[in-house]
Amino acid sequence: MPVLDWTLLLKLKEMFNSKFGSIPKFYVRAPGRVNIIGEHIDYCGYSVLPMAIEQDVLIAVEPVKTYTLQLANTNPLYPDFSTSANNIQIDKTKALWHNYFLCGLKGIQEHFGLSNLTGMNCLVDGNIPPSSGLSSSSALVCCAGLVTLTVLGRNLSKVELAEICAKSERYIGTEGGGMDQSISFLAEEGTAKLIEFSPLRATDVKLPSGAVFVIANSCVEMNKAATSHFNIRVMECRLAAKLLAKYKNLQWDNVLRLEEVQAKLGISLEEMLLVTEDALHPEPYNPEEICRCLGISLEELRTQILSPNTQGVLIFKLYQRAKHVYSEAARVLQFKKICEEAPENMVQLLGELMNQSHMSCQDMYECSCPELDQLVDICRKFGAQGSRLTGAGWGGCTVSIVPADKLPSFLANVHKAYYFTRGKQSLLLPNLEAGFGSFLEA
Repeated sequence: MPVLDWTLLLKLKEMFNSKFGSIPKFYVRAPGRVNIIGEHIDYCGYSVLPMAIEQDVLIAVEPVKTYTLQLANTNPLYPDFSTSANNIQIDKTKALWHNYFLCGLKGIQEHFGLSNLTGMNCLVDGNIPPSSGLSSSSALVCCAGLVTLTVLGRNLSKVELAEICAKSERYIGTEGGGMDQSISFLAEEGTAKLIEFSPLRATDVKLPSGAVFVIANSCVEMNKAATSHFNIRVMECRLAAKLLAKYKNLQWDNVLRLEEVQAKLGISLEEMLLVTEDALHPEPYNPEEICRCLGISLEELRTQILSPNTQGVLIFKLYQRAKHVYSEAARVLQFKKICEEAPENMVQLLGELMNQSHMSCQDMYECSCPELDQLVDICRKFGAQGSRLTGAGWGGCTVSIVPADKLPSFLANVHKAYYFTRGKQSLLLPNLEAGFGSFLEA
């Protein structure tokens, strides 16, 4: 169970009373996360290696006898929202903060097949930097799911909650995997986690004691629900999986993830990279070529395979995306193996894997940006053994592995080289946090 900041809870209680004229009955918390390695591969079916961070979303809640859901936020940038608890509508065309709450609520409502929900007053607080790649939106979805579950008086396992929230976040329009929700619910204090899927499970990964993982914010915001960048990558991976399956004479129609192709073939990740070399070409594919390869019409491609906001895409880089996914999946397993074996040059080896990951994200997945690349270079220059973007990319944060004895000079030099001219300081030293929590008002 996470340690509570009672001063913060008291302040939130007072703000709730000022807003709604009553006191909350309980509080729900869900942490953000940093993904140490394994970028853009959870939705392809592969394991990832995140850890929860102390920055979190906290919601004060009061169930009410009306059927009205009232949402307020301690941040004045996010306006109040009110709706009927029994008529939840999520507008995918607008990336509004309250839609993430509605995703979590709707997921629990649909899981139990409920048509009538009691109303509630909710005041949302949080200190995860928004659109930073540290999972502020997923933490809100998870919080909302737990709020709804608590109000209903129902019980679910952590795994069930994670799976429901991962599925329900897609109501916002992003075709994400389940990493963010899984670590939010399955995190434990003092350890990172290897998160595996189908079935969902989490394994402790002990990180090196002689190094510190430092998060640095590029100060470039990227809301993945507000653009099609993220969903285009998901669709490119889906198309690559189908073309690889067709090339190997597999039943490709129902294949959605690159991991499924490997599993059906029963070969290693290294062998999948060789298959990718043989089956796909580095030049971009257009929709017509994909249709010829699969023997389908353009209409079938658009309506049966592509998501709504990728149906107009004219170029798909299938070779590059598959190469990244299979190599990144291998790096995750290598990272875990090094942590288990703990050789003397452990920090150096882990850093090399993180550097390789960033290069792949930069060149093969094309999800970096000039500011992230600059920040990664600065972090490496001033003592990081490895540094890479973390989260969806196109902005957001980097994560670096820094020898503990170099930490003070690292922080000072990175601040001077990157943040001084921007007038901001955005370096975080994440603790290995526990996951979600629910607390009754005393």
